[in-house]
Amino acid sequence: MNPYPHELQVGDVYLSPWLPALSLAFLLALVTALLLNRLKLSRLFYAHSYVFLAMMVLYLILIDRFFIRF
Repeated sequence: MNPYPHELQVGDVYLSPWLPALSLAFLLALVTALLLNRLKLSRLFYAHSYVFLAMMVLYLILIDRFFIRF
């Protein structure tokens, strides 16, 4: 058995292993951004879109490091 991830097969369509990691990172960043908005901590950031993108990249790195391991 190959320990490295390979394409995910859904029917006859092959998907990259990045797809579930990116979607999970997007959802986690969205939840974090909503939580920051609710706690009114987002007012401390200058550019909200850059903070969202940075959180998404951070979550993607954490998912890569601890869960999926590309």
